[in-house]
Amino acid sequence: MIDIETLKEHIDYTLESTHLAGIGERRQGKVRDIYIAPHRTILVASDRYSAFDRNLALVPFKGAMLTGIASFWFDATKDIIQNHIVAMPDPNVIVCKKCTVLPIEVVVRGYITGVTGTALWTLYMTGKRDFGDFTLPDGMKKNQKLDHPILTPTTKSDEHDRPVTNAEIVSEGMVEEGLWKQVCEKALALFARGTEIAASRGLILVDTKYEFGVDEDGVLTLVDEIHTPDSSRYWKLASYANRFDSGLEPEYFDKEFLRLWFKEHSDPYNDKVLPEAPKEMVAELSRRYIEIYETLTGKEFTADFSVPIEERIANNLKSYATN
Repeated sequence: MIDIETLKEHIDYTLESTHLAGIGERRQGKVRDIYIAPHRTILVASDRYSAFDRNLALVPFKGAMLTGIASFWFDATKDIIQNHIVAMPDPNVIVCKKCTVLPIEVVVRGYITGVTGTALWTLYMTGKRDFGDFTLPDGMKKNQKLDHPILTPTTKSDEHDRPVTNAEIVSEGMVEEGLWKQVCEKALALFARGTEIAASRGLILVDTKYEFGVDEDGVLTLVDEIHTPDSSRYWKLASYANRFDSGLEPEYFDKEFLRLWFKEHSDPYNDKVLPEAPKEMVAELSRRYIEIYETLTGKEFTADFSVPIEERIANNLKSYATN
Protein backbone atom coordinates (compact mmCIF):
# COMPACT_ATOMS: atom_id res chain seq x y z
CA MET A 1 0.00 0.00 0.00
CA ILE A 2 1.15 3.55 -0.67
CA ASP A 3 2.66 4.97 2.52
CA ILE A 4 1.44 8.11 4.25
CA GLU A 5 4.57 10.12 3.40
CA THR A 6 4.10 9.48 -0.33
CA LEU A 7 0.48 10.59 -0.03
CA LYS A 8 1.51 13.80 1.74
CA GLU A 9 4.12 14.43 -0.93
CA HIS A 10 1.47 14.09 -3.65
CA ILE A 11 -1.40 15.67 -1.73
CA ASP A 12 -2.34 17.80 -4.76
CA TYR A 13 -2.61 14.83 -7.13
CA THR A 14 -6.39 15.02 -7.13
CA LEU A 15 -9.36 15.41 -9.44
CA GLU A 16 -11.65 18.30 -8.48
CA SER A 17 -13.84 18.27 -11.59
CA THR A 18 -13.82 17.43 -15.29
CA HIS A 19 -14.95 19.28 -18.38
CA LEU A 20 -14.81 16.66 -21.10
CA ALA A 21 -16.05 17.54 -24.56
CA GLY A 22 -18.13 15.41 -26.87
CA ILE A 23 -19.21 12.62 -24.52
CA GLY A 24 -22.58 13.94 -23.36
CA GLU A 25 -24.39 16.66 -21.46
CA ARG A 26 -22.46 17.42 -18.27
CA ARG A 27 -24.07 17.53 -14.86
CA GLN A 28 -22.30 17.75 -11.53
CA GLY A 29 -23.29 15.84 -8.43
CA LYS A 30 -21.76 16.05 -4.98
CA VAL A 31 -18.86 13.75 -5.81
CA ARG A 32 -19.37 12.69 -9.44
CA ASP A 33 -19.42 14.41 -12.79
CA ILE A 34 -22.15 12.89 -14.94
CA TYR A 35 -22.17 12.90 -18.74
CA ILE A 36 -25.49 11.97 -20.30
CA ALA A 37 -25.79 10.76 -23.90
CA PRO A 38 -28.84 9.26 -25.65
CA HIS A 39 -27.97 5.60 -24.96
CA ARG A 40 -25.51 5.68 -22.08
CA THR A 41 -24.30 7.64 -19.08
CA ILE A 42 -20.69 8.17 -18.04
CA LEU A 43 -19.96 8.59 -14.33
CA VAL A 44 -16.65 10.22 -13.42
CA ALA A 45 -15.77 9.95 -9.74
CA SER A 46 -13.92 13.03 -8.47
CA ASP A 47 -11.85 13.27 -5.31
CA ARG A 48 -14.26 15.73 -3.71
CA TYR A 49 -14.97 15.06 -0.03
CA SER A 50 -18.46 16.39 0.56
CA ALA A 51 -20.27 17.14 3.82
CA PHE A 52 -22.49 19.91 5.18
CA ASP A 53 -23.76 20.40 1.59
CA ARG A 54 -20.35 21.63 0.43
CA ASN A 55 -16.95 20.39 -0.68
CA LEU A 56 -14.55 20.25 2.26
CA ALA A 57 -11.39 18.89 0.66
CA LEU A 58 -9.88 16.93 -2.20
CA VAL A 59 -8.68 13.50 -1.10
CA PRO A 60 -6.10 11.77 -3.33
CA PHE A 61 -7.43 8.60 -5.00
CA LYS A 62 -10.83 8.75 -3.26
CA GLY A 63 -12.67 8.63 -6.59
CA ALA A 64 -10.58 5.79 -7.94
CA MET A 65 -10.93 3.76 -4.74
CA LEU A 66 -14.72 4.11 -4.63
CA THR A 67 -14.99 3.26 -8.33
CA GLY A 68 -12.76 0.22 -7.89
CA ILE A 69 -14.70 -1.02 -4.88
CA ALA A 70 -18.05 -0.58 -6.65
CA SER A 71 -16.72 -2.38 -9.73
CA PHE A 72 -15.53 -5.27 -7.56
CA TRP A 73 -18.95 -5.64 -5.94
CA PHE A 74 -20.90 -5.24 -9.18
CA ASP A 75 -18.89 -8.12 -10.63
CA ALA A 76 -19.28 -10.22 -7.48
CA THR A 77 -23.09 -9.89 -7.54
CA LYS A 78 -23.89 -9.98 -11.27
CA ASP A 79 -25.32 -13.49 -10.90
CA ILE A 80 -27.91 -12.10 -8.47
CA ILE A 81 -29.07 -9.13 -10.53
CA GLN A 82 -27.91 -7.34 -13.64
CA ASN A 83 -26.21 -3.98 -13.08
CA HIS A 84 -25.78 -0.85 -15.12
CA ILE A 85 -22.05 -1.22 -15.90
CA VAL A 86 -21.15 -1.31 -19.59
CA ALA A 87 -17.41 -0.61 -19.27
CA MET A 88 -14.77 0.77 -16.93
CA PRO A 89 -12.29 2.49 -19.27
CA ASP A 90 -10.47 4.40 -16.51
CA PRO A 91 -9.96 3.92 -12.74
CA ASN A 92 -12.27 6.90 -12.08
CA VAL A 93 -14.89 6.12 -14.73
CA ILE A 94 -17.87 3.83 -15.17
CA VAL A 95 -19.84 3.78 -18.44
CA CYS A 96 -23.43 2.80 -17.68
CA LYS A 97 -26.54 1.78 -19.54
CA LYS A 98 -29.38 4.27 -19.14
CA CYS A 99 -32.07 3.22 -16.70
CA THR A 100 -35.19 4.72 -15.20
CA VAL A 101 -34.27 4.95 -11.53
CA LEU A 102 -36.88 3.95 -8.94
CA PRO A 103 -37.70 6.76 -6.45
CA ILE A 104 -36.72 4.68 -3.40
CA GLU A 105 -33.44 4.16 -1.56
CA VAL A 106 -33.39 0.62 -0.20
CA VAL A 107 -31.52 0.51 3.10
CA VAL A 108 -30.68 -2.94 4.47
CA ARG A 109 -29.57 -3.29 8.10
CA GLY A 110 -27.98 -6.27 9.79
CA TYR A 111 -27.40 -4.58 13.17
CA ILE A 112 -29.18 -2.06 15.36
CA THR A 113 -26.90 0.96 15.56
CA GLY A 114 -26.48 4.62 14.59
CA VAL A 115 -26.52 8.04 16.26
CA THR A 116 -28.52 10.27 13.91
CA GLY A 117 -32.12 11.23 14.56
CA THR A 118 -33.41 8.66 12.06
CA ALA A 119 -31.04 5.82 13.05
CA LEU A 120 -32.61 2.54 14.14
CA TRP A 121 -30.92 2.65 17.55
CA THR A 122 -31.93 6.28 18.15
CA LEU A 123 -35.58 5.51 17.42
CA TYR A 124 -35.40 2.33 19.52
CA MET A 125 -34.09 4.34 22.49
CA THR A 126 -37.13 6.64 22.27
CA GLY A 127 -39.32 3.58 22.82
CA LYS A 128 -40.23 2.77 19.23
CA ARG A 129 -40.67 -0.96 18.59
CA ASP A 130 -43.13 -1.15 15.68
CA PHE A 131 -41.49 0.04 12.46
CA GLY A 132 -44.37 -0.86 10.15
CA ASP A 133 -42.84 -3.80 8.32
CA PHE A 134 -41.14 -5.28 11.39
CA THR A 135 -41.24 -5.12 15.18
CA LEU A 136 -38.18 -5.24 17.42
CA PRO A 137 -38.23 -6.87 20.87
CA ASP A 138 -37.46 -5.14 24.16
CA GLY A 139 -34.03 -5.50 25.72
CA MET A 140 -31.83 -4.99 22.68
CA LYS A 141 -28.40 -3.39 23.02
CA LYS A 142 -26.66 -0.92 20.74
CA ASN A 143 -24.68 -2.61 17.94
CA GLN A 144 -26.48 -5.92 18.49
CA LYS A 145 -26.92 -8.19 15.50
CA LEU A 146 -30.53 -8.44 14.33
CA ASP A 147 -32.20 -11.84 14.06
CA HIS A 148 -32.25 -11.31 10.30
CA PRO A 149 -31.49 -8.35 7.99
CA ILE A 150 -34.30 -5.84 7.66
CA LEU A 151 -35.31 -3.34 4.99
CA THR A 152 -35.88 0.30 5.91
CA PRO A 153 -36.66 2.04 2.60
CA THR A 154 -36.85 5.81 2.22
CA THR A 155 -38.03 8.15 -0.48
CA LYS A 156 -35.39 10.06 -2.42
CA SER A 157 -35.62 13.83 -2.10
CA ASP A 158 -33.29 16.81 -2.39
CA GLU A 159 -34.87 18.18 0.78
CA HIS A 160 -35.65 15.34 3.19
CA ASP A 161 -35.80 11.56 2.78
CA ARG A 162 -38.97 10.05 4.24
CA PRO A 163 -39.07 6.55 5.73
CA VAL A 164 -41.78 4.49 4.03
CA THR A 165 -43.25 1.04 4.52
CA ASN A 166 -43.76 -1.60 1.86
CA ALA A 167 -47.50 -0.90 1.89
CA GLU A 168 -46.98 2.86 1.42
CA ILE A 169 -44.59 2.33 -1.50
CA VAL A 170 -47.22 0.29 -3.33
CA SER A 171 -50.35 2.20 -2.26
CA GLU A 172 -48.84 5.60 -3.13
CA GLY A 173 -47.82 4.34 -6.56
CA MET A 174 -44.09 4.76 -6.05
CA VAL A 175 -43.30 1.26 -7.31
CA GLU A 176 -45.65 -1.39 -8.73
CA GLU A 177 -46.26 -4.27 -6.31
CA GLY A 178 -44.67 -7.05 -8.35
CA LEU A 179 -41.59 -4.98 -9.10
CA TRP A 180 -41.26 -3.93 -5.45
CA LYS A 181 -41.33 -7.59 -4.39
CA GLN A 182 -38.42 -8.21 -6.77
CA VAL A 183 -36.54 -5.22 -5.30
CA CYS A 184 -36.90 -6.57 -1.75
CA GLU A 185 -35.78 -10.07 -2.73
CA LYS A 186 -32.75 -8.79 -4.65
CA ALA A 187 -31.73 -6.34 -1.91
CA LEU A 188 -31.68 -9.08 0.71
CA ALA A 189 -29.78 -11.42 -1.63
CA LEU A 190 -27.20 -8.69 -2.33
CA PHE A 191 -26.77 -8.05 1.38
CA ALA A 192 -26.31 -11.77 2.05
CA ARG A 193 -23.58 -11.95 -0.61
CA GLY A 194 -21.97 -8.79 0.74
CA THR A 195 -22.03 -10.19 4.28
CA GLU A 196 -20.39 -13.43 3.16
CA ILE A 197 -17.59 -11.80 1.16
CA ALA A 198 -16.94 -9.10 3.78
CA ALA A 199 -16.59 -11.76 6.47
CA SER A 200 -14.00 -13.57 4.34
CA ARG A 201 -12.04 -10.29 4.36
CA GLY A 202 -12.32 -9.88 8.14
CA LEU A 203 -15.11 -7.31 7.99
CA ILE A 204 -18.77 -7.05 9.00
CA LEU A 205 -21.13 -5.41 6.51
CA VAL A 206 -23.31 -3.61 9.05
CA ASP A 207 -25.75 -1.81 6.79
CA THR A 208 -25.90 -0.39 3.28
CA LYS A 209 -28.13 1.30 0.74
CA TYR A 210 -29.02 0.21 -2.78
CA GLU A 211 -30.58 2.00 -5.70
CA PHE A 212 -32.46 0.19 -8.44
CA GLY A 213 -33.82 1.08 -11.84
CA VAL A 214 -35.35 -0.60 -14.88
CA ASP A 215 -33.61 -0.73 -18.26
CA GLU A 216 -35.20 -0.06 -21.63
CA ASP A 217 -36.61 -3.60 -21.61
CA GLY A 218 -38.16 -3.13 -18.17
CA VAL A 219 -35.66 -5.43 -16.45
CA LEU A 220 -34.77 -4.63 -12.84
CA THR A 221 -31.20 -3.31 -12.66
CA LEU A 222 -28.83 -2.39 -9.84
CA VAL A 223 -27.57 1.17 -10.35
CA ASP A 224 -25.43 3.86 -8.68
CA GLU A 225 -22.90 2.07 -6.44
CA ILE A 226 -22.73 -0.98 -4.19
CA HIS A 227 -21.05 -1.72 -0.85
CA THR A 228 -18.62 1.20 -0.98
CA PRO A 229 -17.55 2.82 2.30
CA ASP A 230 -19.60 5.87 1.26
CA SER A 231 -22.82 3.84 1.04
CA SER A 232 -22.10 1.16 3.65
CA ARG A 233 -20.94 0.76 7.22
CA TYR A 234 -18.16 -1.74 7.96
CA TRP A 235 -16.88 -3.04 11.30
CA LYS A 236 -13.86 -5.24 11.99
CA LEU A 237 -15.00 -8.80 12.54
CA ALA A 238 -12.23 -10.14 14.79
CA SER A 239 -12.82 -7.71 17.65
CA TYR A 240 -16.61 -7.28 17.37
CA ALA A 241 -17.79 -9.95 19.84
CA ASN A 242 -15.40 -9.00 22.65
CA ARG A 243 -16.05 -5.29 22.24
CA PHE A 244 -19.82 -5.81 22.14
CA ASP A 245 -19.74 -7.94 25.29
CA SER A 246 -17.63 -5.24 26.99
CA GLY A 247 -20.01 -2.45 26.00
CA LEU A 248 -17.45 -0.88 23.68
CA GLU A 249 -18.06 0.53 20.21
CA PRO A 250 -16.93 -1.73 17.35
CA GLU A 251 -13.76 -0.97 15.41
CA TYR A 252 -14.87 0.59 12.17
CA PHE A 253 -13.72 2.26 8.97
CA ASP A 254 -13.71 5.89 10.04
CA LYS A 255 -13.94 8.55 7.36
CA GLU A 256 -15.80 10.98 9.59
CA PHE A 257 -12.81 12.36 11.48
CA LEU A 258 -12.18 15.04 8.84
CA ARG A 259 -15.83 16.10 8.87
CA LEU A 260 -15.68 16.37 12.67
CA TRP A 261 -12.51 18.48 12.43
CA PHE A 262 -14.34 21.03 10.30
CA LYS A 263 -17.24 21.02 12.75
CA GLU A 264 -14.84 21.75 15.62
CA HIS A 265 -12.90 24.48 13.80
CA SER A 266 -15.66 26.31 11.91
CA ASP A 267 -19.37 26.67 11.30
CA PRO A 268 -19.54 24.60 8.09
CA TYR A 269 -23.15 25.47 7.29
CA ASN A 270 -22.75 29.24 7.65
CA ASP A 271 -19.11 30.31 7.27
CA LYS A 272 -18.46 31.66 3.78
CA VAL A 273 -14.84 30.54 3.90
CA LEU A 274 -13.72 27.37 5.65
CA PRO A 275 -10.24 26.66 7.00
CA GLU A 276 -7.98 24.52 4.85
CA ALA A 277 -8.02 20.86 5.81
CA PRO A 278 -4.76 19.76 7.48
CA LYS A 279 -2.52 17.97 5.00
CA GLU A 280 -1.82 15.14 7.46
CA MET A 281 -5.54 14.43 7.94
CA VAL A 282 -6.26 14.47 4.21
CA ALA A 283 -3.37 12.07 3.59
CA GLU A 284 -4.61 9.78 6.36
CA LEU A 285 -8.11 9.74 4.89
CA SER A 286 -6.64 8.84 1.51
CA ARG A 287 -4.67 6.03 3.14
CA ARG A 288 -7.82 4.65 4.73
CA TYR A 289 -9.71 4.61 1.41
CA ILE A 290 -6.79 2.74 -0.14
CA GLU A 291 -6.69 0.30 2.79
CA ILE A 292 -10.34 -0.67 2.55
CA TYR A 293 -10.05 -0.96 -1.24
CA GLU A 294 -7.17 -3.41 -0.85
CA THR A 295 -8.91 -5.28 1.97
CA LEU A 296 -12.14 -5.80 0.02
CA THR A 297 -10.78 -6.41 -3.46
CA GLY A 298 -7.61 -8.27 -2.50
CA LYS A 299 -5.69 -6.13 -5.00
CA GLU A 300 -2.69 -3.97 -4.26
CA PHE A 301 -3.13 -0.37 -5.36
CA THR A 302 -0.32 1.31 -7.24
CA ALA A 303 -0.25 4.90 -8.46
CA ASP A 304 1.22 6.61 -11.49
CA PHE A 305 1.74 10.27 -10.69
CA SER A 306 3.23 11.14 -14.09
CA VAL A 307 -0.01 11.97 -15.95
CA PRO A 308 -2.61 14.48 -14.71
CA ILE A 309 -5.82 12.64 -13.87
CA GLU A 310 -8.14 14.60 -16.18
CA GLU A 311 -5.72 14.18 -19.06
CA ARG A 312 -5.63 10.44 -18.46
CA ILE A 313 -9.43 10.26 -18.31
CA ALA A 314 -9.80 12.26 -21.53
CA ASN A 315 -7.39 9.92 -23.31
CA ASN A 316 -9.24 6.84 -22.04
CA LEU A 317 -12.62 8.22 -23.13
CA LYS A 318 -11.65 9.23 -26.68
CA SER A 319 -13.62 6.34 -28.17
CA TYR A 320 -16.79 7.65 -26.48
CA ALA A 321 -16.56 11.16 -28.00
CA THR A 322 -19.27 11.96 -30.52
CA ASN A 323 -17.79 15.28 -31.71
